[in-house]
Amino acid sequence: MKYTKCLKKGDTIGLIAPAGPLRNIRIEDIKYELNKLGYKIKIGKSCYLSYKGYLSGRDEERALDLERMFLDKEIDAILCVRGGYGCTRILDLIDFTIIRDHPKTFIGFSDITALHIAINKICNLVTYHGIMAASIKKWDYFTYNSLIDSLNFKDELILRNPYNEEFISLYDGFCEGILVGGNLSLIISTLGTKYEIDTKDKILFIEEVGEYTYKIDKMLNHLQMAGKIEECRGIIFGEFTNCKKAFDSDDEIINILEEIALNNKKPTICNLKSGHCIPMVSIPLGMNCYMNSEDKIIKMIKI
Repeated sequence: MKYTKCLKKGDTIGLIAPAGPLRNIRIEDIKYELNKLGYKIKIGKSCYLSYKGYLSGRDEERALDLERMFLDKEIDAILCVRGGYGCTRILDLIDFTIIRDHPKTFIGFSDITALHIAINKICNLVTYHGIMAASIKKWDYFTYNSLIDSLNFKDELILRNPYNEEFISLYDGFCEGILVGGNLSLIISTLGTKYEIDTKDKILFIEEVGEYTYKIDKMLNHLQMAGKIEECRGIIFGEFTNCKKAFDSDDEIINILEEIALNNKKPTICNLKSGHCIPMVSIPLGMNCYMNSEDKIIKMIKI
């Protein structure tokens, strides 16, 4: 895997909106807050656009904006402003040789999962499941520093939750492998396509937001039937924000996750505070990961 350089104060961050349009915050306010943190900013055209109400510009415009950011020699890192919906629509339009030949730090989560999976797989480039710019006024000390730590560590990074939040072991054991994954709905959307997630001998990370628990069960069962859970070495479950029961009699989310762990007998940790939450843990994707679920250790390793 290719690693990108560290992000330091004075570097230039490129802002793009490869999925949904900005809502509830102006791009100028985002730039102001990032400038205060010590970074120079370049704003992509997609940050000003809206199409169909739920896309930040037409597909061709968003794909081209992404390519321009990777080609721009002045830009050190690319930060997505938000998720929403739309990244899967641009996958066939992206020239991935541009990303492969001009590697840069790429940060985002949620709908950005589609880009993470494709870039990790096609370009052999580490990317970062991390906070996005639209939530910058909610960033706290832990959240910001988790991002910086994940971008800048030298050899090893031990992932730690916010204070008073413990990892939970659903099945004890240890394993090592490349960490892949992201948002469950987006992982499912890759199945049957040329961008399908590759979990063979890897550690699978999963988070979700705003789905009924029975739908979580349905999507995890889909992954199971597709062989993706059988092929992986271990599982890390992140945050399942606002994933509620449709009816009072429905099963709890923790029981659904535990069933997956017990049925597959793989090292499994849940309650990593990464996903649609603040504070949030940022994690490298496409990088080697060691996990010991019995001792509740998750460690990223540059090799």
